[in-house]
Amino acid sequence: MRIAILSRNSKLYSTRRLKEAAEARGHEAMVIDHMRCTVIGEHQNPRILYNGEELKDVDAVVPRIGASVTFYGTAVVRQFEMQGVFAVNSSISIVRSRDKLRSLQIFSRHDIGIPKTIFTNQPKDVERLIKEIGGAPCVIKLLEGTQGIGVVLAETKKAAKSVVEAFHGLKANMLIQEFIAEAGGADIRAFVVDGKVVGAMKRQGAEGEFRSNLHRGGSAKKVTLTPAQRQLALSAVKAMGLHMAGVDMLESSRGPLVLEVNSSPGLEGIEAATGKDVAASVIKHIEANVGKNRRGDKVGA
Repeated sequence: MRIAILSRNSKLYSTRRLKEAAEARGHEAMVIDHMRCTVIGEHQNPRILYNGEELKDVDAVVPRIGASVTFYGTAVVRQFEMQGVFAVNSSISIVRSRDKLRSLQIFSRHDIGIPKTIFTNQPKDVERLIKEIGGAPCVIKLLEGTQGIGVVLAETKKAAKSVVEAFHGLKANMLIQEFIAEAGGADIRAFVVDGKVVGAMKRQGAEGEFRSNLHRGGSAKKVTLTPAQRQLALSAVKAMGLHMAGVDMLESSRGPLVLEVNSSPGLEGIEAATGKDVAASVIKHIEANVGKNRRGDKVGA
């Protein structure tokens, strides 16, 4: 097969591992910078140009779309879909997962446990809203934030009010979320491929840091999920319509809760913590599914 890995940097660990895994299993793998692709729409002939040359005979794409270029990146994925090319994660599922508020609304509708969350455009009501989620401390998140950036722990009502007013003054959309103290600054990342958990790790925040992101200096170790955690992760991925995802969960006094589902999860942390060849699982998923798509299939826009 001819597999295109949509990534802006061929040297990134995840990109390299996916390419290596594909080639190890006898496939041709190429790294395509989606921001250098041009989409051409014409009657019954959707085309993609890359560096001025038409991309042809691609069997599958692995989207590694950065949050800052979601719109353009998913447009490229959608064009491949219009050609009948199999995408590990569909364009619509990536768009859905990138919207933190929409994701939480979907989880709520599907009876998937989440921290209590408020979305508001009324900063004057912040004291009442903080009380609504159980009081301070609370977490305030920018909707557009990634890798822990734009996530603030407000220790007091006064601090929360100041942060909300500051974000509102910048016309930034935000969420106010209950703080799960019993999680102890740790979360669990479950890596799901094709409806199966292929690896899981517990991430612990650095000393004095409530965010557990590895990019923020956190550490990780392999864990075995409880039945409740496993079911929650699978349900969350299914609700998003994704086939490959990292599910971030917190342990609370009322059971596991989903923080978010990442449609372009990094492979370095999970492979290092678990010792598993997660990249090969992604390629095997492609092998099992290429051929099910047909030229002319309709794709949800």
